[in-house]
Amino acid sequence: MLRILLLFFCFSINLQHMKSQNVKPKVEKKIMDSMKQQEICWNEGDIDCFMEGYWKSDQLRFMGKNGVTYGWQNTLDRYKKTYPDKSAMGKLTFDIISLEMLDKDKTLMVGKWHLARSKDELGGHFSLIWQKIDGEWVIVFDHSS
Repeated sequence: MLRILLLFFCFSINLQHMKSQNVKPKVEKKIMDSMKQQEICWNEGDIDCFMEGYWKSDQLRFMGKNGVTYGWQNTLDRYKKTYPDKSAMGKLTFDIISLEMLDKDKTLMVGKWHLARSKDELGGHFSLIWQKIDGEWVIVFDHSS
């Protein structure tokens, strides 16, 4: 009986870690699948594949410690300059803290990112605004620090 209670307790803690507010399961699955695919692409050293989760538009915004980058191509170029090869890219993992609907076609995701490289480790937080555009959920705004 004690084992069952312990398992239930651990399971409920994991459920509490990522809070989804008013997000339909189908929407949550699509967004989470996209995040998982981004991890896979990054960890294979494929920034072009990683960028598939972003809105291919000049209106995409990426905000980091050096300010705002506007546009999909500029964001891709920034990533390639900052992470020129697989060793610089390391192994990326995301830890999603929350996902909530802003309106019927927009969500806000908050999480942590961690990059393990042979020479060091980096990490920080992010907030992403996802929007359903032409039937697909894509990142339209990324603030990573």
